[in-house]
Amino acid sequence: MTKDFLSLSDWSLADLEAIFDLTRELKAKQKEGTPHRLLEGQTLGMLFEKSSTRTRVSFEVGMFQLGGHALFLHSGTTQLGRGEPIKDTARVMARYCDGIMIRTYSQAAVEELAEHAYIPVINGLTDMYHPCQIMADLFTVSEHKEDYRNLKYCWIGDGNNMANSRINAAAVFGFELRVATPKGYEPDAEVVARAEQAGAKLLLTEDPKEAAADADVLNTDVWASMGQEEEQAEREKAFKTFQVNSELLKLADPQAVVMHCLPAHRDEEITDEVIEGPQSIIFDEAENRLHVQKAIMATLMAR
Repeated sequence: MTKDFLSLSDWSLADLEAIFDLTRELKAKQKEGTPHRLLEGQTLGMLFEKSSTRTRVSFEVGMFQLGGHALFLHSGTTQLGRGEPIKDTARVMARYCDGIMIRTYSQAAVEELAEHAYIPVINGLTDMYHPCQIMADLFTVSEHKEDYRNLKYCWIGDGNNMANSRINAAAVFGFELRVATPKGYEPDAEVVARAEQAGAKLLLTEDPKEAAADADVLNTDVWASMGQEEEQAEREKAFKTFQVNSELLKLADPQAVVMHCLPAHRDEEITDEVIEGPQSIIFDEAENRLHVQKAIMATLMAR
């Protein structure tokens, strides 16, 4: 059975840490200029329904460095945009490509694609999960902290795909996670229930100060994600006290690090001062999308 990368909860701790081990190896080789063409001659089909900077560039560059080729396909220029069933697209792409990465709205669409494609499928983002980003986040923390699992993490802002994926990660990796969201913007209840059943150490709160207290890692995201632009004004009112700023950072551990998956609305969910400050590891985090995704692709696609 083909292994896919749709959600962190589908993978064991040992397998995810093996991806981190491979990430370190591939990152070192890339920095040394040592070839690491583990996917020589292979093709990754990339399906985009949502716009992207980091996802597209990191997967394309990653496939090139691994010796393969990435094919960019926007839904509006494919038959998917004209109503072709996902299962038909999946079976055709499986005969052309060696793997598929999809960045779209519906998690169900990704799961249907994976069900009908007999090649690996990677979730590049849905409204429910963003597993590649969380892997990059945790790998980045591991580079800056000696024991990235024995830390206090906090999520401040919207209970979106990033919050859901971080909750999944808390269940798999075992770290403590505090999630601060305004009332009505909580993470998915089923995701929370499954994580708690799996033993995750979670605190859900409406107080960002409670979440940030003594935290080792502070993480946030835009208040209105793609597809929620019409809610921007309403969300600004709901989230106005959920900004990651220097005052909030003072409540955290003095050695705390700050993360953001980007793009950021500077001086909205996070201040420019914090992004550019000494505790920010945001651009290391962005770089590591490349290295982690190379390891994911190599794990899934290498022959």
